[in-house]
Amino acid sequence: MGLLQNTTAIVLATALAAPLIAEPNPPDYGAYDPIGDYTDSDIVQIEHLFLPWEDLFLESLIDADNYAMERGRDVLVTIEPWTWTRNARNTPEALKEGISTGAYDGNVTAICEVLDRFKSKVTVRWAQEMDDQSGQFIWSRWEPETYVAAFKRVIDTCKASAPDIQVMWSPLGDEGMADYYPGDDYVDVVGLSVFGLQPWEQEVVGREQSVHDILAPRYERARQFNKPVIVAELGFSGDQDYVDQWQADIEKPMPQYPTLESIVYFNQQEVYPWPNGFGLPNWRIGERVIVQSAEVQQ
Repeated sequence: MGLLQNTTAIVLATALAAPLIAEPNPPDYGAYDPIGDYTDSDIVQIEHLFLPWEDLFLESLIDADNYAMERGRDVLVTIEPWTWTRNARNTPEALKEGISTGAYDGNVTAICEVLDRFKSKVTVRWAQEMDDQSGQFIWSRWEPETYVAAFKRVIDTCKASAPDIQVMWSPLGDEGMADYYPGDDYVDVVGLSVFGLQPWEQEVVGREQSVHDILAPRYERARQFNKPVIVAELGFSGDQDYVDQWQADIEKPMPQYPTLESIVYFNQQEVYPWPNGFGLPNWRIGERVIVQSAEVQQ
């Protein structure tokens, strides 16, 4: 065999022996989808459920588990420590006292006993966005030590009935969120929230924001805990170009966020008014494009 043939053979052998470097993939995709827009979608890998811990028909959770299993989806369960009947909600003070005295231990146990029966992989997210300053939740803006003690009690109670669940600690992602961190022993994954509303950004921020403008600083704050990160709630609404850009961005690989595992879309209209009079943005995939009026277009 000549020198050229020998060299070619060596190069080919080296190339075949070298490990292939996999191209990065986009994060997994999930959805909170009470309307059912994603019922037949193959891209959804996480089914997100929201539960109040009062006034809940527990056996309906088994139907949700079956729904997820039929579609090969894991389940993310957000447990909100109140009733969804607004005029029956208590105060932050009453909630704090009730948790610390064990008044709600039974609520937690009842839910987690059912979650323990799930065939799907379950992650529990309790009392999310505790660092939010908007006043939406009666469990936000607490003294950090009070929130941490409450979180630990709820998770200890839940794990006594459902020891195999994963636990998500899920701040909004603003500065100061670390004050509410309950400790590595209580957290398997960190959740964040990312919402983009074009008209609000134009008027209040002074410029449109991309998903990375909002996610990047929140991710950096979450990364310090050395846990996997999930965007537990994502929503965006604006004109067609704005929506298309956000959609394109979340479908691309995101190597700049090496511990970001999943993005879960919030496929429903907002339930709490946005500040500055922007009402209830509609994040639903078929409704999120804001069409300018003919008068504005002219």
